[in-house]
Amino acid sequence: MSTMGKYAKRTVLCAVAATLLGTTGAAFAAETKSVAVVAIVEHPALDAIRDGARDELKAEGYEVGKNLKWEYQSAQGNTGTAAQIARKFVGDKPDAIIGIATPTAQAVAAATKSVPLVYSGVTDPVAAQLVKSWDASGTNVTGVSDKLPLDKQVALIKRVVPNAKKVGMVYNPGEANSVVVVSELKKLLPAAGLTLVEAAAPRTVDISSAANSLVGKVDVIYTNTDNNVVSAYESLVKVANDRKIPLVASDTDSVKRGAIAALGINYYDLGRQTGKVVGRILKGEKPGAIASQTSSNLELFVNTAAAEKQGVKLSDDLVKEAKTVIKQ
Repeated sequence: MSTMGKYAKRTVLCAVAATLLGTTGAAFAAETKSVAVVAIVEHPALDAIRDGARDELKAEGYEVGKNLKWEYQSAQGNTGTAAQIARKFVGDKPDAIIGIATPTAQAVAAATKSVPLVYSGVTDPVAAQLVKSWDASGTNVTGVSDKLPLDKQVALIKRVVPNAKKVGMVYNPGEANSVVVVSELKKLLPAAGLTLVEAAAPRTVDISSAANSLVGKVDVIYTNTDNNVVSAYESLVKVANDRKIPLVASDTDSVKRGAIAALGINYYDLGRQTGKVVGRILKGEKPGAIASQTSSNLELFVNTAAAEKQGVKLSDDLVKEAKTVIKQ
């Protein structure tokens, strides 16, 4: 074979190798997916959703650093920041965006009609105008709600404080999920011989003064999954302890932080459920073909030490029913 022939053969071989390498690289790039995650604020329940979603995606074969690009940002309780993050994420064109809590999911929904949005930790996605109904939306939006059956919440309030007549509620009137809960409680409570007394806390710094405004006016304070309230729960607990006002929550992590009891969702499990929905989208399903979901897995937490501080003696039956009992 001539020298020229050898060079020609090498050139062909190099070209074939380069083509194969290029094809392999393209295949790897095609397999890599990207998920952007935005939460309105960092607190145990929302953090658990984030972690659960990431763990579920790993279980389904999408691992951060290998074949999954994962970016997380918190809006630190600021809706303007949430809108900025949403626009940034939409510009990055990920395969899916997870919007944790109502304000952030709304911000993403306002920023895109094409990038798949999976909301999570949203109490009422219909009232929040994320979807038109609980059925498959036909749009770029689907997700997992943390909506609780409020009749069971009312029953828990009665079990913790049997003689209660007035229920106080501290909440952010600018958060759609909280407004829905207030409206529904106003309808439900009278049938149980209870009335609602509202205390608005538009900002986390307003929580303590809002709670103090209820002193002498209520027999118990109930908190829903309002993100302002949950993110600064200790300030509410201080008022409850100092003024001997029983505190009943809907978020089980709040019991660890000083509420007497909560019948709520396991937010890590809710995150896993959210991850499953995202996984379906990464595998090719359209978000608009996936109906909105809820969780029926409720857990009862009680805190006997908090009950003592807030002047309540819990029944033995209630303590026995609890999945988790906190004693200090």
